[in-house]
Amino acid sequence: MFTKIDLCSMALLKLGEKPIQSLREDSAPAQLARSLFDSVVDTLLSTFPWHFALQNIELTKDSNGDFIIPTNVLRIIKHPGQIVGNKIIAASEKIEIIAIVKTEPENFPGYFASLVASKLAVEFCVPLIGDMNIFKMMNILYESEYQSAKFIDSTILNQSNIDNFSLINSRF
Repeated sequence: MFTKIDLCSMALLKLGEKPIQSLREDSAPAQLARSLFDSVVDTLLSTFPWHFALQNIELTKDSNGDFIIPTNVLRIIKHPGQIVGNKIIAASEKIEIIAIVKTEPENFPGYFASLVASKLAVEFCVPLIGDMNIFKMMNILYESEYQSAKFIDSTILNQSNIDNFSLINSRF
């Protein structure tokens, strides 16, 4: 179970800096953490259909006859109809979408928490350290962790998909 402070402190430790105790501190690391954390995490969540951040969402039309995309949705993976702004246009009265939603750090699996810390270290590096060699090294570490995290997440199987597969059922 991770917090914003945990992840920002992990990033700072990767850079050889002291961890922060609070996001309200008047230090450069805390100011960077306050400014960058949410956008970095939302961007990382949006880059891949992470299993822990996927959600099936049923939408019904509002009083204007529109399907409004919830504000916690970062990216829609599957939907019927057409997306226009923050709405989905579809003929039916109810629709179901699969979306990546904002997820709190306490719900991050370890592989994603480590990825967030590495990405934050990349983002913190130039303003705090100013060394382009360390920046390049952190970027290589981040890219490696990104590939590993995607692999780990993609190997999480949904057992019901296999159980209900018609070719497997026909063999028995």
